[in-house]
Amino acid sequence: MSSTMQSSPKSTEFHTISGFDPVSFQDNLAKTTAKEKCFKEAIAKASKIFDDHFKSGIDIRQLVYGRAWFIDQILYFAWTQFDWKKKDEINLVAVGGYGRNELHPYSDIDVLILLKRKNHPEDKPNIEKFLAFLWDINLTVGHSVRSIKDCQTEAIKDISVTTSLMESRTIVGNDNLRLKMLAYTSPKKIWKNREFFKAKTQEQNQRHKKYNNTEYNLEPNIKGSPGGLRDIQMIGWIAKRHFQTNDTHDLVEHAFLTETEFEILKKCQDFLWTLRYGLHMLAGRAEDRLLFDFQPGLAELLAFHDDKKSLGVEKLMQNYYRSALALAELNEVFIQHFDEAILRDKESVKITPLNERFHIRNHFIEVTKPDIFNIHPSALLEIFVLLAQHPEIKGVRADTIRLIRDHRHLINNSYRNAPHNIAFFLELLR
Repeated sequence: MSSTMQSSPKSTEFHTISGFDPVSFQDNLAKTTAKEKCFKEAIAKASKIFDDHFKSGIDIRQLVYGRAWFIDQILYFAWTQFDWKKKDEINLVAVGGYGRNELHPYSDIDVLILLKRKNHPEDKPNIEKFLAFLWDINLTVGHSVRSIKDCQTEAIKDISVTTSLMESRTIVGNDNLRLKMLAYTSPKKIWKNREFFKAKTQEQNQRHKKYNNTEYNLEPNIKGSPGGLRDIQMIGWIAKRHFQTNDTHDLVEHAFLTETEFEILKKCQDFLWTLRYGLHMLAGRAEDRLLFDFQPGLAELLAFHDDKKSLGVEKLMQNYYRSALALAELNEVFIQHFDEAILRDKESVKITPLNERFHIRNHFIEVTKPDIFNIHPSALLEIFVLLAQHPEIKGVRADTIRLIRDHRHLINNSYRNAPHNIAFFLELLR
């Protein structure tokens, strides 16, 4: 599943965004013997144009998608410089983030040279020359060369390979090879939905632990930290595996996200993409850490200015923490909801009453009625007291988490000063 929140701009728009015209480039290639120089100049020119667009404040999605489109063109023309002997048995495939049509200035350009069969001696020299040519034109590409069966074997051993292949698309060659590869690595063959979900959830838990399970690190990693881009991608990977969809909005139709949550997801992704793009520009390398050294420059680049109330860098970080918290909450709700609706849907339901406001459903606490927080606002605190008093409760049901989030506005000064709310708060501390 693409973690893209909406469709890419049309390819005709990319000509303007990148300053690259495939027809003119092809004509120039045909007229010159200095092929490498032609490619290098095109890459350098497009990179500068993209960076200038970023500084001018162009829609970040156009830049991210536009870079991927431009690299598609470069790889296509590089590929066609060679005389492939078995054209129907080999193709060039974009995988991972690049497969999702997403590229930042120093993002990984991951490609798979996909072979119909393992032994492919006819084109082995061309494969080596092609990869060397990419290096010569200053294009750093992460590559693998695998047969369809190899892809299945590697995907069984490593779920990250499965994830990368799920997001593949053919750049040049016979797309039937990729479709066959997808069939070999589908849930019908390997990593069934339940196994995939458990493995990816464990992977995310380990990643979050690496960052101390908090969104509030002083130098957060905008890709890997809780509330980072990986949390958006996590939603996409699980949903694609189960629903076989490339459109994130389908999750709204399947009632796994609300329309409001989808909009939050899209807005937060755009903000994180903007941060990441700016970081890459400032660092001159693939950098996803909001290091102290880059924070002031990034604040200036993104027009977070100092004023009498706060510094620009403080505004930048406040925006980041709000975005990270919102994403972390959405990620938690989605995973909890998926676990309940898909993985536990056949479990027999056991309800254990706690009081008029809450009960336990299969080890997870939930409200007895959806308007409970409007009727009893104190229940917003009470639920946490009950969680502390009942260690057998494993967590909060996804729908109840949503209700808590949607009723936080009820907590104001009057709420905080109410004696019964103070009593709940003190009980929670005890």
